[in-house]
Amino acid sequence: MLPDIIENLGSEILKRAAGKPRFFVAVAGAPASGKSTLCDALEQQLATKTSVAVVAMDGFHYDNSILKENGKFARKGAPDTFDATGLNLLLKGLHQQTDLMATPVFDREQDLARSSAKLIHPNDQIILIEGNYLLCDTHPWNLLHVLFDLTIMLNVEHAVLEERLIKRWLDNDHTKAQATKRAQSNDLPNAKYVSENSIQADINV
Repeated sequence: MLPDIIENLGSEILKRAAGKPRFFVAVAGAPASGKSTLCDALEQQLATKTSVAVVAMDGFHYDNSILKENGKFARKGAPDTFDATGLNLLLKGLHQQTDLMATPVFDREQDLARSSAKLIHPNDQIILIEGNYLLCDTHPWNLLHVLFDLTIMLNVEHAVLEERLIKRWLDNDHTKAQATKRAQSNDLPNAKYVSENSIQADINV
């Protein structure tokens, strides 16, 4: 991600958050669009001016045992393989936070979400929320929209997404054939879902 994009986004967030005790920023986009990379960079930049925390939608993956029980394991990462209601409840809690709260974090190497793996402090002014389906207008994702003060959508070309997704699976010990199949059969259809079902964001990158 280009440094000037990070700087401009950080400046815009700070301008809009000025004078507010808490400010929620949704960063959405297809799988491998760069959401985590952007949020990491924004967190570092914003932390020089104010307190900031990141909440990742991936922490709300249903456990593999639940996905297998419901015949959805092969589609892990699809919209209905996440606990969107749990994410909704956490964000509502963060709107009223007075004590320490914890959020789950997805461990990609172990392929599971670790419960209460990251603490969010009540004095964290800016909350960055990143995830594929945050701006989707389908239920139950559309219930999240009222909780965001600013929305950002990352737009990446299909060919670039495919290349990144295949590399992601190669880096997780898949063969080239396995990585290609997983990207084309699940990740890229999910990317198409994001593109076709998301509302207009305040800022497009």
